[in-house]
Amino acid sequence: MVIIGVDYGDVRTGVSVCDKYETMASPVCVITQRNSEKLIDEIIAKTEEYNPEYIVVGLPKNMDSTLGERAQKCSEFAASLSEKYGIPFSMQDERLTTVSAHIALNNTNVRGKKRKDVVDAVSAVMILQDYIDSKKRG
Repeated sequence: MVIIGVDYGDVRTGVSVCDKYETMASPVCVITQRNSEKLIDEIIAKTEEYNPEYIVVGLPKNMDSTLGERAQKCSEFAASLSEKYGIPFSMQDERLTTVSAHIALNNTNVRGKKRKDVVDAVSAVMILQDYIDSKKRG
Protein backbone atom coordinates (compact mmCIF):
# COMPACT_ATOMS: atom_id res chain seq x y z
CA MET A 1 0.00 0.00 0.00
CA VAL A 2 1.33 3.47 -0.85
CA ILE A 3 1.63 5.58 2.30
CA ILE A 4 2.53 9.23 2.67
CA GLY A 5 4.44 10.45 5.71
CA VAL A 6 4.15 13.96 7.10
CA ASP A 7 6.39 15.84 9.51
CA TYR A 8 4.01 18.71 10.31
CA GLY A 9 5.52 22.03 11.31
CA ASP A 10 4.29 25.55 11.92
CA VAL A 11 6.42 26.90 9.07
CA ARG A 12 7.88 23.95 7.14
CA THR A 13 6.29 20.55 6.65
CA GLY A 14 8.18 17.55 5.28
CA VAL A 15 6.43 15.01 3.09
CA SER A 16 7.56 11.49 2.19
CA VAL A 17 6.12 8.46 0.40
CA CYS A 18 6.75 4.73 0.39
CA ASP A 19 6.43 2.27 -2.44
CA LYS A 20 3.40 -0.03 -2.71
CA TYR A 21 5.38 -2.89 -1.15
CA GLU A 22 6.11 -0.76 1.93
CA THR A 23 9.83 -1.40 1.78
CA MET A 24 11.36 2.07 1.68
CA ALA A 25 10.30 5.64 2.39
CA SER A 26 11.58 8.42 0.12
CA PRO A 27 11.37 12.21 0.40
CA VAL A 28 8.82 14.08 -1.69
CA CYS A 29 9.24 17.71 -0.67
CA VAL A 30 9.24 20.35 2.02
CA ILE A 31 6.32 22.76 1.93
CA THR A 32 6.64 26.20 3.46
CA GLN A 33 3.13 27.23 4.47
CA ARG A 34 1.71 28.60 7.71
CA ASN A 35 -1.99 28.26 6.83
CA SER A 36 -3.08 24.68 7.60
CA GLU A 37 -5.90 24.61 5.00
CA LYS A 38 -3.54 25.76 2.24
CA LEU A 39 -0.93 23.30 3.52
CA ILE A 40 -3.41 20.43 3.24
CA ASP A 41 -4.22 21.44 -0.34
CA GLU A 42 -0.50 21.59 -1.19
CA ILE A 43 0.20 18.17 0.35
CA ILE A 44 -2.64 16.67 -1.68
CA ALA A 45 -1.42 18.36 -4.87
CA LYS A 46 2.16 17.12 -4.32
CA THR A 47 1.17 13.53 -3.47
CA GLU A 48 -1.93 12.69 -5.49
CA GLU A 49 0.19 11.32 -8.35
CA TYR A 50 1.31 8.54 -5.97
CA ASN A 51 -2.31 7.51 -5.26
CA PRO A 52 -1.71 7.07 -1.53
CA GLU A 53 -3.99 4.82 0.47
CA TYR A 54 -2.85 5.84 3.94
CA ILE A 55 -1.30 8.77 5.82
CA VAL A 56 1.19 8.68 8.70
CA VAL A 57 1.77 11.91 10.61
CA GLY A 58 4.50 12.41 13.18
CA LEU A 59 3.32 12.65 16.79
CA PRO A 60 5.67 14.82 18.87
CA LYS A 61 5.53 13.11 22.24
CA ASN A 62 7.42 14.51 25.19
CA MET A 63 10.45 12.51 26.27
CA ASP A 64 8.39 11.06 29.15
CA SER A 65 5.80 9.81 26.58
CA THR A 66 3.18 12.39 27.57
CA LEU A 67 1.30 14.37 24.94
CA GLY A 68 1.44 18.14 24.95
CA GLU A 69 -0.14 21.00 23.03
CA ARG A 70 1.97 20.33 19.92
CA ALA A 71 0.86 16.69 19.81
CA GLN A 72 -2.78 17.81 19.93
CA LYS A 73 -2.18 20.25 17.07
CA CYS A 74 -0.54 17.51 14.97
CA SER A 75 -3.41 15.09 15.66
CA GLU A 76 -5.98 17.69 14.62
CA PHE A 77 -4.00 18.42 11.46
CA ALA A 78 -3.78 14.70 10.64
CA ALA A 79 -7.54 14.30 11.06
CA SER A 80 -8.19 17.26 8.75
CA LEU A 81 -5.76 15.97 6.12
CA SER A 82 -7.29 12.50 6.30
CA GLU A 83 -10.81 13.85 5.95
CA LYS A 84 -9.95 16.07 2.97
CA TYR A 85 -7.94 13.33 1.24
CA GLY A 86 -10.52 10.67 2.04
CA ILE A 87 -8.02 8.10 3.33
CA PRO A 88 -7.26 6.85 6.87
CA PHE A 89 -4.33 7.97 9.00
CA SER A 90 -2.16 6.96 11.94
CA MET A 91 0.06 8.92 14.25
CA GLN A 92 3.69 7.79 14.63
CA ASP A 93 5.95 8.72 17.54
CA GLU A 94 8.48 11.16 16.16
CA ARG A 95 10.69 11.71 19.19
CA LEU A 96 14.24 12.49 18.12
CA THR A 97 13.55 12.25 14.37
CA THR A 98 14.75 15.82 13.80
CA VAL A 99 17.91 15.07 15.79
CA SER A 100 18.42 11.89 13.74
CA ALA A 101 17.83 13.84 10.53
CA HIS A 102 20.51 16.37 11.51
CA ILE A 103 22.93 13.55 12.33
CA ALA A 104 22.25 11.92 8.95
CA LEU A 105 22.80 15.24 7.18
CA ASN A 106 26.05 15.77 9.16
CA ASN A 107 27.24 12.35 8.00
CA THR A 108 26.59 13.33 4.38
CA ASN A 109 28.12 16.80 4.88
CA VAL A 110 24.92 18.71 4.09
CA ARG A 111 25.28 22.16 5.61
CA GLY A 112 23.77 25.66 5.66
CA LYS A 113 20.71 26.61 3.63
CA LYS A 114 20.61 23.24 1.89
CA ARG A 115 20.23 21.53 5.29
CA LYS A 116 17.36 23.82 6.26
CA ASP A 117 15.67 23.01 2.95
CA VAL A 118 15.81 19.22 3.41
CA VAL A 119 15.81 18.43 7.14
CA ASP A 120 12.00 18.29 7.35
CA ALA A 121 11.78 15.94 4.35
CA VAL A 122 14.41 13.69 5.96
CA SER A 123 12.38 13.75 9.20
CA ALA A 124 9.24 12.78 7.24
CA VAL A 125 11.16 9.86 5.72
CA MET A 126 12.27 8.72 9.19
CA ILE A 127 8.73 8.95 10.56
CA LEU A 128 7.34 6.90 7.68
CA GLN A 129 10.18 4.38 7.74
CA ASP A 130 9.69 3.89 11.49
CA TYR A 131 6.00 3.21 10.84
CA ILE A 132 6.75 0.72 8.05
CA ASP A 133 9.37 -1.06 10.16
CA SER A 134 7.06 -1.27 13.19
CA LYS A 135 4.31 -2.82 11.02
CA LYS A 136 6.74 -5.49 9.86
CA ARG A 137 7.77 -6.27 13.44
CA GLY A 138 4.10 -6.70 14.32
